[in-house]
Amino acid sequence: MLARLPIPDRLLIEVDRALRTLAGTVTASRPAPEPARDFDGDGDLSPADRQHAGALMRVNHAGEVCAQALYSGQAMMARDPTKRELLLEAAREEGDHLAWTRQRLQELDARPSLLNPLWYAGSFAMGALAGLAGDRWSLGFVVETERQVEAHLDRHLESLPAHDQRSRAVVEQMREDEIRHARSAQSRGAAFLPRPVRSAMRATSRVMTGSAYWI
Repeated sequence: MLARLPIPDRLLIEVDRALRTLAGTVTASRPAPEPARDFDGDGDLSPADRQHAGALMRVNHAGEVCAQALYSGQAMMARDPTKRELLLEAAREEGDHLAWTRQRLQELDARPSLLNPLWYAGSFAMGALAGLAGDRWSLGFVVETERQVEAHLDRHLESLPAHDQRSRAVVEQMREDEIRHARSAQSRGAAFLPRPVRSAMRATSRVMTGSAYWI
């Protein structure tokens, strides 16, 4: 249906999606993951641990802002309706991640990245370019993105304070979803991206994560 709309209408839809993402009004369709064992709040977190956990969740929230933009750009340019729906379904799950990480930021008295509008604009442009390259390349972009995100979340699981079980539960569920998104895109005929493209994606990710931790 989106592909049949006039371009101005499609752009208005994307502007609305961007504003809702950046304003923090996206709601989760699933409840936030809970710790597997007894959890009595964040009382065991020292001020330093709380600050570090908040910075890590700010990075993860910024990553989910990027994910919304990437999938939106790719879906807008997708040619095959079934592949477009795959992208939109993944975006809906990433919307859960966006809401969960924002909630966790609030619980940790931390703020979202001030650079989120920049991340969104750049990621939407990258997603649109991937979509213009063709559906197989766009799906390949999904696979590589999710694999890099999986590695990033693995590092966060190692770095999170031991007592921060709520953040850990959120990150673990996000990791499971990202793995599933990559596998789903792979099964739909994703192309394998050239090394220079994968390297450029990793470099861009390092800039975003390094900046979002502090800003």
